Amino acid sequence: MPSHTDDLRLAHILADDADSTTMDRYKALDLHVATKPDLTPVSESDQKVEDVMRKTLARARPRDAFVGEEDGTSGWGVRRWVVDPIDGTKNYIRGVPVWATLISLMIEDQVVVGVVSAPALGKRWWASYGDGAWTGRALHSSQPCRVSDVSKIEDASLSYASLKGWEKLGKKNQWADLLDACWRTRAYGDFWSYMLVAEGAVDIAAEPELNLYDMAALAIIVEEAGGRFTSVDGAPGPNGPNAVATNGRLHDEVLQRLE
Repeated sequence: MPSHTDDLRLAHILADDADSTTMDRYKALDLHVATKPDLTPVSESDQKVEDVMRKTLARARPRDAFVGEEDGTSGWGVRRWVVDPIDGTKNYIRGVPVWATLISLMIEDQVVVGVVSAPALGKRWWASYGDGAWTGRALHSSQPCRVSDVSKIEDASLSYASLKGWEKLGKKNQWADLLDACWRTRAYGDFWSYMLVAEGAVDIAAEPELNLYDMAALAIIVEEAGGRFTSVDGAPGPNGPNAVATNGRLHDEVLQRLE
């Protein structure tokens, strides 16, 4: 697959613009928040970030499609930018610093570029296909990400976003048993669980219900860091309805425990 250096640089520019927009309104007392039809919140910053990205990409990559959480899909073609303007909106509107903008480029069903930018944490992670995963404040100031070497469930640290949803998936007991089997469990939540897997600080992350824009950027970063990212049923990549990410060594056992 060809290099995607220019696409990665563009993704960082998009992330810079997103950081400026989100931080400008973070903790603002007059931040406007609405409730979407699915009863989840959306802030003015979610909408503005997505609007800015759509306009930038319409100029820079006019032939590419765009998939956003707030306004859906525009354009068509094998190349599509998949964006979650703020992953962790509930944290954002409450002043909790664990939220991020997720930006990815997919060619057909393969993620080739991913950037996760969490400005309130002062952190950014990124990857492009075949070039490894990295973290730092900018392309010129970074260090590689690498998953852990933990090989036993009883030695593993697991991070999750919520306990809800596993019962709906019909796996409440399997999930509880997996939590009990692990050495340590913490709800770091949302994108951060997966970035901690990529960094080797956590060994397992999983969520029972997600969308493509929640997962695409996370998947390539975990995989390029040496880990695995699948659905609960074991389908590789971010195209399923849920996610399991591990350091790779633990993946098969985690999937077996969730059967």
